[in-house]
Amino acid sequence: MTTTGYSTRGADPTTAPAFLAPLDGQSTAVLPVVAELRAQGRARFAAVGLPTIKNEAWRYTNLRDLAKLAVTTASGDAPIDRLPTVRADGQNGPRLVFVDGRFRADLSTADGLPDGVLLTDFASACQNHSGLIAEHLGRLASAEDRPLVALNSADLTDGVVLRVATGVSVDAPIELVFVSVGRDGATTASHPRALIVLEAGARAVLVEHHVSQGDNATLSNHVAEITVGEGATLHHCKAQRENAASFHLSHIAASVAAGGCYDNFILTIGARLSRNEVVSALNGGDARTHVSGGYMVRGNQHADISTIIDHAQPNGTSREVYKGVIDDSARAAFQGKIIVRPHAQKTDGHQLNRALLLSDSAEIDAKPELEIHADDVKCSHGCTAGELDDAALFYLRARGIDKETARGLLIGAFLSDVLDEIAEAPIREAFQGFVAGWLEEQR
Repeated sequence: MTTTGYSTRGADPTTAPAFLAPLDGQSTAVLPVVAELRAQGRARFAAVGLPTIKNEAWRYTNLRDLAKLAVTTASGDAPIDRLPTVRADGQNGPRLVFVDGRFRADLSTADGLPDGVLLTDFASACQNHSGLIAEHLGRLASAEDRPLVALNSADLTDGVVLRVATGVSVDAPIELVFVSVGRDGATTASHPRALIVLEAGARAVLVEHHVSQGDNATLSNHVAEITVGEGATLHHCKAQRENAASFHLSHIAASVAAGGCYDNFILTIGARLSRNEVVSALNGGDARTHVSGGYMVRGNQHADISTIIDHAQPNGTSREVYKGVIDDSARAAFQGKIIVRPHAQKTDGHQLNRALLLSDSAEIDAKPELEIHADDVKCSHGCTAGELDDAALFYLRARGIDKETARGLLIGAFLSDVLDEIAEAPIREAFQGFVAGWLEEQR
């Protein structure tokens, strides 16, 4: 995967010790590749610490409040009341569940998976599929130039491994559920790693749920390394709905081979502070990526969406559509960059971000970028921010609809377009329900 010039200048090494948990002797450390990655991550994070706003990539997201916290780990054995799903009531399907970053076999199942699919936790994969771990771990997500990837590597103890063999299609959604419970009077941290490998011609649908049980403060720092083989397709949807005391940080690094497609959708509703980074590298001819999402924040929430689409080969296609709703004193940031390498002729790239501001104190920072080194390309970007249409609001109220209901209808209509970017109907309907729940709470 091509590097993208991310700099750690402006990182604060004084924050490093509080975030580095003692090595706990997990069985994953017996693999040389894991032990080496953890050692490299610890050394790197100890040197640079958390990024600050002096770092250009973090200029709109300040981790000052996070840096003040002393974090600890949780056991992961808390009882769980209810698990989210995109399936209809009574249906079962493949699902891995993690509580405070720890795999819970008692809540997980691999039912319904066809032959040729490996779905397991990270520790089991290290014991039984060490070759797969050695081949893919740390190949796409670099601890060298991203401090939070370094932190994830340093404290890596658990996560998920998914491999879909050549030509295999998984029709049922595979669900990954991450529940943050935490501990009373403490801020707990978890650092799951995901390795997703689709071999040539494979197809899968992956849904992530990130939720909280209770109101304890937690830090979730996720890293996913995704390899999409030739002609393979991965639909990857994520719903982040953690509580208002939590910090959610995520980095997705995807590599797409010739003729492959990586389709990503992220819905951000929860967390006190969240940042979702998506880096999709089109490393083969005729590769495609579709990166989209919706963000809805209020109160003093902060949501950051940072994307890099890297066209490294000819005839690549990328589409990026984000829409956000910001209320009260909340703040959002969108940084989207499309890179077209010199050999990536015939590239077709499109980027759009639209934000709806519901109050005078709501704020959006936007930084769309095109970096083009080829001359036969078609690339565009657009970025807008505005308020609710007073005329439309008046029209609805004139027909007997109260103000809050009318506002909800207009906000829902604004978001409906981006939800249509979700290709799988059951997932789209479930996410529409999440949005409807947020709007109901807003009323």
